[in-house]
Amino acid sequence: MSETEILSKFKITKTTNSRLKEFDQTNIQFGKIFADHMFEMNYRNGEWTDMEIKPYGPLSLAPSTSAIHYGQSIFEGLKAYRNLDDEVFIFRPEANSTRLNASAERMCMPSIPKELFLSALKQLVMIDKEWIPNVPGTSLYIRPFLFATDEFIGVKPSDNYKFMVFTCPVGTYYSEPVRVKIETMYSRACEGGVGRVKAAGNYAASLYPAKKAKEEGYHQLIWTDAKEHKYIEESGTMNMMFVVDNVLYTPTTSGTILPGITRDSVLKIAQSWGMQTNESSIHVEELVRALKGGRVQEAFGTGTAATIARIKTIGHEGTDYNLPAFTEKDFSIRILNYLEDLKRGREKDTWNWVTKIS
Repeated sequence: MSETEILSKFKITKTTNSRLKEFDQTNIQFGKIFADHMFEMNYRNGEWTDMEIKPYGPLSLAPSTSAIHYGQSIFEGLKAYRNLDDEVFIFRPEANSTRLNASAERMCMPSIPKELFLSALKQLVMIDKEWIPNVPGTSLYIRPFLFATDEFIGVKPSDNYKFMVFTCPVGTYYSEPVRVKIETMYSRACEGGVGRVKAAGNYAASLYPAKKAKEEGYHQLIWTDAKEHKYIEESGTMNMMFVVDNVLYTPTTSGTILPGITRDSVLKIAQSWGMQTNESSIHVEELVRALKGGRVQEAFGTGTAATIARIKTIGHEGTDYNLPAFTEKDFSIRILNYLEDLKRGREKDTWNWVTKIS
């Protein structure tokens, strides 16, 4: 089905009371301001129906809605950008479509046709185009999500689902270089589980250990494997990368690590720049030895929300290891600037990653 045919099925009801006049794009709190509209559709009798863009607002759900009780809920995150010429771009939406459907398969949920997913995103972003800030470091965060809607108490896959998309203007996720702690007691995910998909429950399980880490003065955790806590996995909001002896290291995405889209982008760009990369298991003790020996030149996280989150301190078993001060020549700085220019159309898109919306 073509995009025109898909859009012909959309019902569009625009708000009569836009909140745009209240929006100050020079003072944006991440994840607390929402644009005027949202997309919604339902899965019933084996097909997607009721496709609608309407004013952003509350949902009406039965107390027995199965997602609330049994956790069938997945989501994605991506961003739209606007440049000084008023052009609008979305970064790698097709990759998000693919990953959402991989999550849906693992969680016994229906897939969403790529053309339908992309059409919903594009139409919603264009309707709320004026909510896209163009201050450096800002963007419009897009949150697609899918959850079970059976009104039923019983452990089984739901027969009915709701897919929605809303957007919110955002600034930087971390306003400063972050302090992280290597977690060696609690676990985020285990082999055979759902660590590789963007299931809501993964994040719920991480909250208590992350809260304890914040009480100790850290911004985030670096998770380790659930079996032995010997190997680096990912952080709470991002994949992990380390520059050691001029080589870019990152854990291979196994069944417990989310295959990050920003992670994939950074690796491909680094390789095109001639930088040596290494995707493999990273032993905690090997990393600690490299930190002690001053061989870790940079450490940073990659993710849609954080983009590139530079790390200044890594804590392990009561000892903090401080990384070298950042310079403009650092790989993490260069890749951050390159991605920013690429996403706003200022850098040639040789990767075919940027979708321009007209």
